[in-house]
Amino acid sequence: MTASVFNVLFLCTGNSARSIFAESILNHFGAGHFMGFSAGSQPRGEVHPLALKVLHDAGLPTTGLHSKGWDEFAAQGATHFDFIFTVCDDVAGETCPIWPGHPITAHWGIADPAAAQGSDEHRLHAFRTAFVELDHRVKLLMNLPLKSLDRMKLQEQLDAIGKGESVAAVA
Repeated sequence: MTASVFNVLFLCTGNSARSIFAESILNHFGAGHFMGFSAGSQPRGEVHPLALKVLHDAGLPTTGLHSKGWDEFAAQGATHFDFIFTVCDDVAGETCPIWPGHPITAHWGIADPAAAQGSDEHRLHAFRTAFVELDHRVKLLMNLPLKSLDRMKLQEQLDAIGKGESVAAVA
């Protein structure tokens, strides 16, 4: 891969928490090397308040984050992506748009914190857990030697990240 800035799209169904977390994490820690975006197949129309709280508590910016549909990224003239990650099992099973440019795709399923039931403390814990898991995966992505890996080896590494497996040291 030879891009100077890698464009990454994170997809989930509602685009209210998990994909928003990944977008914010990547844009904050990967600035200058990565540009993160997020979308949903059936966007809820707003970012979940607990997702915003977790991002705020982590010191990450929330300005500009909003729930949006994936159609805007599949339209003619839209951003071309180097990578697309599904972060929920539901959207991974849906028929996605055809993305221009043949991006590398992988599934990084994370439990839906918005589906958590129970006390406010339990629900907040579910959001924090999802955030920590995505933070770890996004940082593994950022540390891969993207410019020196061939497409097949890169796909293996991205799939391993999604399965929670160790990423092999790559020369």
